[in-house]
Amino acid sequence: MNVSEFSVRSGLSAHTLRYYEKIGVLPRIQRNSSGHRAFTARDLEWINFVTRLKETGMPLEGILKYAALRLEGDGTLAERQRMLATHRDALKLKIEREQLHLQALDAKIRHYQALVGSA
Repeated sequence: MNVSEFSVRSGLSAHTLRYYEKIGVLPRIQRNSSGHRAFTARDLEWINFVTRLKETGMPLEGILKYAALRLEGDGTLAERQRMLATHRDALKLKIEREQLHLQALDAKIRHYQALVGSA
């Protein structure tokens, strides 16, 4: 698929895709006979995973490291697993903190509801 179709399917702008290719997050993109990018289903699967990492708060530096390890092959499986486990643990802590914030907001809303209801 071309960059426009890949952009639609991935939800990322063509500019972002080109940037990711340039810095190594989206490496080894095939080219067609005209020299245009020819993305594959595997590229889409990868960029969807990258997007998930980004949306869960992994910094671009971490994503770049993970991408580089992925290119090195199966010899880096254990290190990639450790990276993901560390990221998951950090995400769990963030979710726990966010849950506490949500509970505090809910308590304040209930407080105001009681005040408004008694007025």
